[in-house]
Amino acid sequence: MTIEQLREKYNTDRIRLTEGEGGLPCLDIKTELAEARIYLHGAHVAHFQPAGEKPVLFMSSRSAFEAGKPIRGGVPVCFPWFGPKEDDPTAPMHGVARLQEWTVTSIADLPGGEVGIIMELLPSELSRKFWPHNFHLEHRIRIGRELSMTLATRNTGIEPFTISEALHTYFLVGDVRQVKITGLEETVYMDKTQQMKRFTEGTEPITISSETDRHYLNTANSTVIHDPSLGRRITISKSGSQTTVVWNPWIAKAKAMPDFGDDEWPNMVCVETANEADNAVSVAPNSDHLMQATIKVETM
Repeated sequence: MTIEQLREKYNTDRIRLTEGEGGLPCLDIKTELAEARIYLHGAHVAHFQPAGEKPVLFMSSRSAFEAGKPIRGGVPVCFPWFGPKEDDPTAPMHGVARLQEWTVTSIADLPGGEVGIIMELLPSELSRKFWPHNFHLEHRIRIGRELSMTLATRNTGIEPFTISEALHTYFLVGDVRQVKITGLEETVYMDKTQQMKRFTEGTEPITISSETDRHYLNTANSTVIHDPSLGRRITISKSGSQTTVVWNPWIAKAKAMPDFGDDEWPNMVCVETANEADNAVSVAPNSDHLMQATIKVETM
C-alpha cells in the first residue's frame, strides 16, 4: 500500500499519516488520552505523551532520520539479535528490524478511546544476508493513557530458530543523577562496562553515577523509574521477557556517539524490555513468541 493509499484509508481527526524528520513517513496520533508519533522506519515509537503529562520518551537532537540508519531515542526494535551478532562482526548492531521500513496492516479505534496500530516486517534481502530464516514479525502498539507495545514473532519456516530481541526504550528524565530504579533488587546482571562479568544487584534502588550498561537476567519483574526532578514515576510492566537492560552512556561515550548530543546524557535512561544471552528465545516452526511492554506514568 502506497503512502497516498494509507492516507486515504486511515487519515482521520485522530490519526494523520505525514512526513516526519528527514521526510520519513510517520503516524501522528492525537486523542483525548494521549498523543504519539510512530515512524514506519523501524516501526519506531518516537513520541508518547499522555494528556496533561510531559513527554515520556527521550529523543536525541542528533539522531539520524535516514533510510538504512537507526533512529536514536524513542523505542528502537532490536531483532533478531541484540547488540553485536556473535558470529558476524559485519552484521548491523541490534539486528535489521530497526533499519527497514515496516508495513502498516491495521489502525483501529479501540474501546475506551485508545488507538491500536499493527505493523509487520517480513524477510528481505537485508535480513536474509545476515539471518537466513523465514519469519513474520508484528509490532502491535496501543496508545492510551498507557503505551503498550507487543513484539510478536512467528516462525514461518520449517526449522526452529533462536532470537534475541528488545524494545530498547529511552525514557526522558529530569536528571539521571537523581533517578532511582526499583524492581531489579537481588537480580544477577552482566555488566558490559566490565567485560560482561556477572554480579548480583544489592537490595537498594539502582542509581546512575557513571556509564551504566547492565543486563539483568531471569527477571520478569516490573521496573519503576522514580524521577524527583520531573515529579513522576514511570512503571514498565512486561510479559514474555526475561531480561531487563539499564543503560546510560554518561559523558565520554555520549561524546563518542555521532548521533547523540554531547550534553544529552543527563536527561535520559534506557530501561529495556528484552530477551538476550541466557534468555534468548527458541521459536519452533509454525509457533509464535510474544514479548510485551506496558508503560504507565504517575505523579509522585
